[in-house]
Amino acid sequence: MVFGSGVPTIGVDELKDGDFLLDVREDDEWQAGHAAAALHIPMSEFVARYGELTEAAPQDGRVNVVCRVGGRSAQVTQYLLQQGVDAVNVAGGMQAWEAAGRPVVDDKGQPGAVV
Repeated sequence: MVFGSGVPTIGVDELKDGDFLLDVREDDEWQAGHAAAALHIPMSEFVARYGELTEAAPQDGRVNVVCRVGGRSAQVTQYLLQQGVDAVNVAGGMQAWEAAGRPVVDDKGQPGAVV
């Protein structure tokens, strides 16, 4: 599936347990609710913190980029593709993740909510 801007996109239903997830939402959104295993680097800090992704991401795996609904993650996915990273945008973002019944936790590990 391809997003309107030509960014490769994946549906939440296509993600498997253990797939690498990068959450680019801001701190307040992350604290309210996120996927437990996701790496959090806000889009506003992404370029400055890019090294954190290169250290954490699987060398031969895909980076699944998520935000709230898919706009910011599409921009970060485009950036990653330009850097030669295998990246896809998660369609519908964390709203689709939550709607699909995937677990969402807050910053204390308790059940959270997507805001």
